[in-house]
Amino acid sequence: MTSELLEIQPRELKFTFELKKQSSCSVQLGNRSDQYVAFKVKTTSPKKYCVRPNIGIIRPKATCEFTVTMQAQKVAPPDLQCKDKFLIQSTVVPFGTTDEDITSGMFSKESGKYIDEKKLRVVLISPPHSPVLLPNNGELKKDSSYDAPLHKNIAQNGIENIPPPQRLAEDVADFQPAKDMEELKAAKDAEARHVDNAMNFESAKEAVEPKLVKDLEELKSKLQLTSSKLQEADHTITKLTKERSAAIREKDILKHEVELLRRKRMKRIQVGFPLLYVCMVALISLAFGYLLHP
Repeated sequence: MTSELLEIQPRELKFTFELKKQSSCSVQLGNRSDQYVAFKVKTTSPKKYCVRPNIGIIRPKATCEFTVTMQAQKVAPPDLQCKDKFLIQSTVVPFGTTDEDITSGMFSKESGKYIDEKKLRVVLISPPHSPVLLPNNGELKKDSSYDAPLHKNIAQNGIENIPPPQRLAEDVADFQPAKDMEELKAAKDAEARHVDNAMNFESAKEAVEPKLVKDLEELKSKLQLTSSKLQEADHTITKLTKERSAAIREKDILKHEVELLRRKRMKRIQVGFPLLYVCMVALISLAFGYLLHP
C-alpha cells in the first residue's frame, strides 16, 4: 500500500506569537480509505507543545480534528523563524479498533506494516499592532530548509526522487510523541512541586541550621555537666567505699574486744564462788545448827 491514508488540512501550523501567551491552532484529518485508520502525532519539541488528542481512530471516510497548543514563551525567536516540526503517522487497523486499543507497536515499521507519515512545519505570525515582534523589513523570512519537500524531491525532469530510507529514518527519529494537555499539565505540576520542594528544603535548611547549632551547643554543655557529675559521683562512691571498709574494720575490732571481755568474765566465774553464795551457805548452816542444839 503506497497511497495516502489521510488528508491533512492545513499542511502547516500557524501560531500567533505573543510573549508569555499561549497560542493554538487546529488540524483536520480525513480518512481517505475504506478501513479504520489509527493516527499518532509527534513533534521535535514535546515540551513546547501539547496536542489533544495526540492519538485516535478515524472511521472510513470520516474526519477527525486535533488541537495543537504552543505554550507561553518568554523569548521570541529571531525574525519569528521556527524550525519545529510535527509528524503525523497513520496506519490501517482492524475493524472496530478503539482509542484504548492503540499501542506504540502499531506505528513501528519493524512489524512490516505500512506507516504513512506526513510532516507539518510550524509558522509563527506576529500579532496585529505589535511592531516589537515584527521581523526585519516588515516581512517574515522563509527558512530555506522548508522549501524542500517533506517526503519527496521533484527533479527537473519531473521524476519523483524518494529520499534514501536511512535518511528518512533519521529524520523521523528526531520526533517524539506529542503530549496532550493533561500530560503536560501533570509534567508542569510535577516540575512545580519539585521546585517548591527544593525551595522549601532550602528555606527549611536555613531555618533549621541555627536551631541545630543551638541544640548542639546545649547538648555539649549538658554532656560536660553530666561528665562533671559523674566524676563527683565516682569520687563520692570511692569515699563511701573507704568509709565502709573502715567501719567494717572498727566493727571487727569491737566484736573481738567484746569476745575477750566475755571470756575474761567466764574465767572469773570458774575460779571461785561468789560472795553472796558463800553468805547464803553460812546462814543456812547456822540455822541448821541452832535447830539441832537448842
